[in-house]
Amino acid sequence: MTKPVVALVGRPNVGKSSLFNRLVGERLAIVDDTPGTTRDRILAESEWSGVYFDVIDTGGIDPTHGGDTPLSTGSADFILDIKSQAQVAIEESDAVLFLTDGGTGPTPPDREVAEILRRSQKKLEDGTFWPPIYLVVNKCENEERRAAAIEFYELGLDEPFPISAMHGANVGDLLDMVIANFPETESEADDSIKIAIVGKPNAGKSSLLNKLAGEERAIVSPIAGTTRDAVDSKMEYDDIPLTLIDTAGIRKRGKIDPGVERYSVVRAKKAIERSDVALLMVDAETGITAQDLHIAGFILDEWKSTIVLVNKWDAIAKDSYTMNYYTEKILQELNFMPYVPLLFISATTGQRVDKVLPLALKVQEARLTRISTSQLNRILRDALDAHPAPSQAGRQLKIYYATQVRSDPPTFLVYVNDPKLMHFSYKRFLENRIREAHEFLGTPIRIVLKGKEKKGN
Repeated sequence: MTKPVVALVGRPNVGKSSLFNRLVGERLAIVDDTPGTTRDRILAESEWSGVYFDVIDTGGIDPTHGGDTPLSTGSADFILDIKSQAQVAIEESDAVLFLTDGGTGPTPPDREVAEILRRSQKKLEDGTFWPPIYLVVNKCENEERRAAAIEFYELGLDEPFPISAMHGANVGDLLDMVIANFPETESEADDSIKIAIVGKPNAGKSSLLNKLAGEERAIVSPIAGTTRDAVDSKMEYDDIPLTLIDTAGIRKRGKIDPGVERYSVVRAKKAIERSDVALLMVDAETGITAQDLHIAGFILDEWKSTIVLVNKWDAIAKDSYTMNYYTEKILQELNFMPYVPLLFISATTGQRVDKVLPLALKVQEARLTRISTSQLNRILRDALDAHPAPSQAGRQLKIYYATQVRSDPPTFLVYVNDPKLMHFSYKRFLENRIREAHEFLGTPIRIVLKGKEKKGN
């Protein structure tokens, strides 16, 4: 199930990045007083009152600058690009926070942005408009500015909502209102296994989809970026219902074209989010690239099972050592996912494509594996006997008990005396010992530590 998406839009230098950083709890967006600092949209997860959603920080829209008159030094080359990406972002959002500056009052660019937002809304059957737009007046640190926020009624949107992103004033009340109006997340009765096909542009994703589905369901083109939406294809394999999700290729930020393709990165992330198994397609001719690692990071962030498909294998000159060489090299690059299986295929010729779905089903089966509590504790006892837990500052880590609390992904709750005493290397050691007993092919496992409760004072 995908999370709702909230887009932050507005003209430059109204505090979108400051609000983004406050919502996601990290300084992921550059904050600078120079207008136009944020050039690329950034997407990150936020949570409020137990509700999780994604936040998109966009570059500022300034409709009064068409590129002939620079907004600031060096900004003319990308001002229309920023406007384009923000327009696409709001079309795909579940809520739009339109930020304005309470220190300047309404400006001509604000009026133009308001018009862009109104045009982007869709009228629903009940007469309401989607997505909802919240008029946020930022930089209202004092009572005088909060009172002056009524000036923004002239923009023709709903009631202005004064906040201070820098200090956090009224941000909680704003979020209460936003999450209350999120669409209901009624999940359809879909018990199919969802397999997302992901990778950088022109890696062969659409060709693979067509081969797996047995028909031309996706456009195949040598032009990178042909697929711009996540496309679902329903099918059955051995009477098992599957949903294949072909996603747009994910590019490096600096190489993403303006407009629709920019938002395809967000759509691809949402496809990964709702999948069970992700097929990461790697181009055999280029090998693992930085962008492949970036996509693998997306998959791991969502704790999804993974298969690496090394495509275009037919184009590689081979000897008896070639496959072993590629396997070793790719696993070395993907050292943070040592559990992933590799399959060398050609989506064009069909080489080994018949092995993709059986392997995906095997990985999904491993994802749902459960270990009994008695067996899990026996594994941990043997691990402790083979390699006692380290001590820090004279304190010894003690492991009392463990149990598997969920599958999908497999999650283990381990009771210890103090979680701070668990070094990451020892945690990895325990994970490896669990995997020796149960492979969990292609699947990340989570080890959650719970400390001994302290007695009340």
